[in-house]
Amino acid sequence: MTINVFLDDYRTCPEGHILAETIDECITLLKSFQIDHLSLDYDLLNKTRNGLELVQFMVKNKLYANRITIHSANAVGGKAMYDYFKQAQKEQKMPASIKVTLRPLPL
Repeated sequence: MTINVFLDDYRTCPEGHILAETIDECITLLKSFQIDHLSLDYDLLNKTRNGLELVQFMVKNKLYANRITIHSANAVGGKAMYDYFKQAQKEQKMPASIKVTLRPLPL
């Protein structure tokens, strides 16, 4: 079964996506399902963990989606997540076929 996942603890989840409000919920979905589209936020209510930590975990554990969008309005955090994925692709730690886009959404 293929699903779409939206990691965010503030915005409304788009139609056709499953909402993950925490990094742990997102990791569970990544481990349990084939994910077509994964949309990620940087800032979450749990101030001790952020989207970049999830991205690092994904690369380390080879947990990917077919397409990844970083929708964080945090310009610095979102760019760090995007750059980490792109560097992983460059170093062949992540398939180059995975489309990664940086598309901030307003709060």
